[in-house]
Amino acid sequence: MSIMEYNGGSVVAMVGKDCVAIASDLRLGNQALGISSNFQKIFPVTDRIYVGLPGLATDLSTLRERFRFRVNMYTIKEEREIEPETFARLVSSTLYEHRFGPYFIEPVIAGLSKTPSGGVEPFIAATDLIGCLNFAKDFVVAGTASAKIFGVAEGLWEPNLEPEDLFETISQTLMNAVDRDAFSGWGCMVHVITKDRVITRTLKARMD
Repeated sequence: MSIMEYNGGSVVAMVGKDCVAIASDLRLGNQALGISSNFQKIFPVTDRIYVGLPGLATDLSTLRERFRFRVNMYTIKEEREIEPETFARLVSSTLYEHRFGPYFIEPVIAGLSKTPSGGVEPFIAATDLIGCLNFAKDFVVAGTASAKIFGVAEGLWEPNLEPEDLFETISQTLMNAVDRDAFSGWGCMVHVITKDRVITRTLKARMD
C-alpha cells in the first residue's frame, strides 16, 4: 500500500463566479480501520485563503504549523497580507526543500486574489508531494478518491457558478465520489469563500 493512502482522505477545490470553494471528507483511518469521523483537513491561512492537506496525518500536523509560521513571518516582514499566488509558491518551495525525504501530503489551495480594479478573482492550485504546482481554472483534486472526484466533477462543474450553486456542485461531487472509495468519506466539510464572507457547512454522509 502507498503511504499516501495510509490515513485516507480527499480534498477538492472549485472555482465559481467571484467565489471559490474547497471541501474535504472527515475520515481518519489506519488503512481499513476507522479512527475518527471528524478529522479536519482544511485550514484557514488568511480570511481569503484556505489550504487542504490530504495525505499522511502526522505530516499534516507538521506542515500546518510550518505554513502558519512561514505566513506569519511573511506578514511581519512585508507588512501586508499574503496573496493566494504567493502562498502557493510558499507551499511549493516548502515541499521542494524536503524533496529527498518528502512530506507525504498533496496540498490544495483555494483563495480570492485582489485585482488592481479593487475586485476579486478566484484562485485554486494543487501540488504533488515535492511541490510541483498545478494551476487550474475549473477544479483541482487530491487524495485517495481523486480519480473518482475527477470523473464526477467533469460532469457537474459549470463556469460562473454563484456561491450557493457552487456549494451544491462541490458537495454533490465530493459526496458521490467518496462513496466509491473505501479510504474516504464519513461526512464532508465545505468552505465557500466569497468577497464578503466565508460560508462553512458540515455535511452528513454514509458511515459504512
